[in-house]
Amino acid sequence: MTTTHVRRGEPVTTVLTWRVRPGREQEFEEWTHGITRCVRRFPGSEGVSWLRPEDGHRFHAVLRFCDAHRLTTWLESPERAEWHARIEDIATEIGSERQSTTGMETWFGLPGTTVRPPPRWKMVLTTFLAAYPFTLLVQWLLTPRTAAWPLPLRAAVFPVLLLPTLTYLVMPRLSRLFRQWLYRPPDH
Repeated sequence: MTTTHVRRGEPVTTVLTWRVRPGREQEFEEWTHGITRCVRRFPGSEGVSWLRPEDGHRFHAVLRFCDAHRLTTWLESPERAEWHARIEDIATEIGSERQSTTGMETWFGLPGTTVRPPPRWKMVLTTFLAAYPFTLLVQWLLTPRTAAWPLPLRAAVFPVLLLPTLTYLVMPRLSRLFRQWLYRPPDH
């Protein structure tokens, strides 16, 4: 297991890579539904997304937890061990490819895996699609009400509202919605 040196209380994202035996992909996908429900109920979980490259037998799980302690508790839990025992002959987790991050790079990239992040222009366009409506809404609803505030305080309102909203709500949904377009191989 890769040790993550992250301060307690700081959100963390981990990418787990699975190698699925050829011909067992459907069984593995059924298993992912069950373990996903289990991890979502686990204390500190902020969601899980599954990515499957179009070719190959590797699947990637992107787990988000409120802090490294809660993530470690899940990774070492009896519940997770029980779920893993169910697929011993179907798939193997590639522990050497496990990566944990705490930055916004997880909006798009999957560090340490075989999945390449999308081209930068696609990341910019997707981020614009997420940020523009929110920016418009903030400017319309909040700017008139904060006009008398000191500039540093007014300027703080926007990032304090925008960044958590993009990180936890908007970008994970847009990344899933545009997954085929974002991660399409260059020859398509």
